[in-house]
Amino acid sequence: MVYLLKFGASFILPPGIFIVFLFFYSIHLWKHSASGGGIYGWQRPTLRKKVAAMLMAFTIIFYLFCTPWMAEKAMGWLEGEYQPPKKATGDVVIMLGGGAYADTPDVSGQGTLCAAPSARLLTAVRLQRQLDVPILLSGGQVYEDTGAEAKIAKRILMDLGVPEEKILVEDQSLNTTQNARYSAQIMQEKGLKNPVLVTSAFHMKRAMLNFQKQGYEPVPFPSDYRTGKKHVFHYVKLRPSVDAMYDNAVVLQETLRTLVTRYFE
Repeated sequence: MVYLLKFGASFILPPGIFIVFLFFYSIHLWKHSASGGGIYGWQRPTLRKKVAAMLMAFTIIFYLFCTPWMAEKAMGWLEGEYQPPKKATGDVVIMLGGGAYADTPDVSGQGTLCAAPSARLLTAVRLQRQLDVPILLSGGQVYEDTGAEAKIAKRILMDLGVPEEKILVEDQSLNTTQNARYSAQIMQEKGLKNPVLVTSAFHMKRAMLNFQKQGYEPVPFPSDYRTGKKHVFHYVKLRPSVDAMYDNAVVLQETLRTLVTRYFE
């Protein structure tokens, strides 16, 4: 009963309510396609039927795009590109930024990391302690109202007991391409050659490509997984969900940006 209620409720909230509206409106157009009249031929039966069919096809695609079932498949495909090694080795741990707030209250000051870089930081700090190597934080202040990612992450690492001399800060980059370029410059200055790269699993493919273009072959250590490896079907996974729509949008965005990085940068 609980699952059924969740399934039903998803169709009266966005994006489900929009899918319901589009579905019934396309049926309405099809049923009234026999009516004539109108200007520019809009109400010609054949044209109205074509529009109704196109709208129905769009509705079905949009619905699937919003389902956890589709998001699980797409995100699982992207996150499965790289697997963390059983035992990582390297001379520096690089953690890529992924968003921060400049003015939110925190335990030891102002400014907090967003959810994704917070998960990345947990992985990075554990690797740093395991390997006893420097940790390089890469990420600048992307917008005027966002936080300086690497600087905020440094404060948190020091709160967690990482010595300041073990923390390297790259706070100029605004995107993944610059993450790799400016991190490579710091590694060259410090004589570091074997990085362990930490970023979200969905972001790892593009991040690795950018570092490879800088002449490095990092050890990938993905974190911040958005889906598990075991996918079990349940009808609730066919409910429309904002989170699922976001995950599918992330997959499309990462795929497009990876293609741009590979062929145009």
